[in-house]
This record gives sequence, structure tokens and C-alpha cells, in this order.
Amino acid sequence: MADMQLIIPERWAEYELIDSGNFQKLERFGDFILARPEPQAIWDKSLADQEWTRLAHAIFQRDRQSPERGDWQTKPNMRDPWYVSFQQGGLNLKFKLALTTFKHVGLFPEQANNWVYIHDKIKSLAPTVARPSVLNLFAYTGGASLAARQAGAEVTHVDAVKPVISWARENMDYSELTNIRWMVEDAMKFVRREVRRGNHYNGIILDPPAYGRGPAGEKWVLEEHLNELLKACADLLDRTDFFFIINLYSLGFSPLILDNLMQQNFGSVPNAEWGELAVSDQARKRLPLGVFYRFSS
Repeated sequence: MADMQLIIPERWAEYELIDSGNFQKLERFGDFILARPEPQAIWDKSLADQEWTRLAHAIFQRDRQSPERGDWQTKPNMRDPWYVSFQQGGLNLKFKLALTTFKHVGLFPEQANNWVYIHDKIKSLAPTVARPSVLNLFAYTGGASLAARQAGAEVTHVDAVKPVISWARENMDYSELTNIRWMVEDAMKFVRREVRRGNHYNGIILDPPAYGRGPAGEKWVLEEHLNELLKACADLLDRTDFFFIINLYSLGFSPLILDNLMQQNFGSVPNAEWGELAVSDQARKRLPLGVFYRFSS
């Protein structure tokens, strides 16, 4: 069995975590620096509050009535939206970023290593699979979908939120890619239907939230539904040429839980890698940003 790993993305010119602490993080995306909440950053900041205020072009302020939402306090020179590029490991992608009421900006930089992994695994299938098929569930604004498409895969991108899929389509256009299959769909319903149809995919990517709603109000609770979803994914994954990636950002969710689920539902998990995703700030504090599990033929 492989040991647990800590994966920190390689240096990315368009992104850096400047500081973290006091339940916040200070990040640079391209030309702009943002301060926003981060529940895992329970330590002290390395920089003074005044320095955070001086550096930040936008600061997220939580809504007292609805803590999951909020507004951004911005300086006059802050652009919204704006754009960043990712050039690494054979990938050349471009993303639109925007300040949302949920504190997100449309990109999770800790996933950069997974994008390179996806690209490399698809390229490695090329000798035996002419057109690898990839299914991306809970696919958000499409970082993994773009990486798979740029590597030459036929990509099915599934997300329950129509505006998010529109955002992902824009990212496809900005990255000068075409022909991703877009599905505004509840992930569980989609995989059940694909299993009934007997379909298979060479690659499956999952990034499920702790809680969520489908287009018709379908309720998603990670602890209640993940095991069933993984059973269906095991039926969908090609038996010969394959890769599989799952990421979870849910406080207190151990990588050991994923290891147990993978061993039980997939049986053989060759070339397995599992552990935590993190980003390191300028003071070398490592901010955990989720757990992952991936394996491949």
C-alpha cells in the first residue's frame, strides 16, 4: 500500500499564497491580491493586519445574516472579472476569475498538480486508446475538463449549476479548446443512467461538495451518498485503460476514509496515490485544502 502524501503545487507564476492565519488567507491571482476566509487557517498571521489591508485589492466580508455569503470590499483599481493563465506540464490554459458572493473566484489553485496528472495520464493512454473518454463530475468551472480536453480526451462535464457551466464554457473558449460535452445534471442521477446504458470511461474525476442541490432540488450529502456514487463509478470505469481521481474538501474528512472506500469499491487500485492537497505561504506555513485519492492503469 502506498504511503500518504502531501502534494503542494509547483510554483505557478500567476498564483501565490502570500499569507494565512486567523481563519483567513491572502492570495495573489495574476495582478490582484485577495483576502478571504479560510476555516483551516487556525494559526496566527505572519504579516500584520495593516499589511494585509495595504496589499489586498479585494477583501471578503461575511454577511452576518447568512455566513455562507458576503460582499467584497474592493479598491478602485480592482478589475472584476479578470483572467489568469496556467502553463505547466504541457498545459496552456486560461481562466476567467470573478468575485462571487460565496467567496470563491472560479479557481482552486491546489488542483494544479491534478491537472498535470490528468494530462499525463491521458497522453500515456494514447498508444492503446485512440480517443480516451473522461467523465468529470461536480466539475465546477472546468479546470480538470480543460486539462483532459487539451490532452486529447473526449470530455463529459457534469455540474448541477447552469451558470457555473456557462463559466466553464467561457474558460474553454479562452483556452482555445472546443467540443466538451456539457451536462447540467445531478451527478448521482447521471451516473446511474450511464451504468444502465452500459457506458464506460477511461478517466473519471470527482470533486464533490460536502452539501449540494441538483437542478431539480436533489439533495447531496457527502457522507450519505459518496459510497453509492463510488460504486456506480466503479461500474463506469474502463477495466483495462483507466485513471481515477477524487478530491474532497470537507473539514475532518480523513484520507483513510477514501482509502477504505477505494479498496472496497474498486478492489484493485494500481499505482495509487493518496493524501492531502496543500498550498505553502511565504512563511512556509502549509495550508491544507482537501484530501485526494488517485490511481491509474
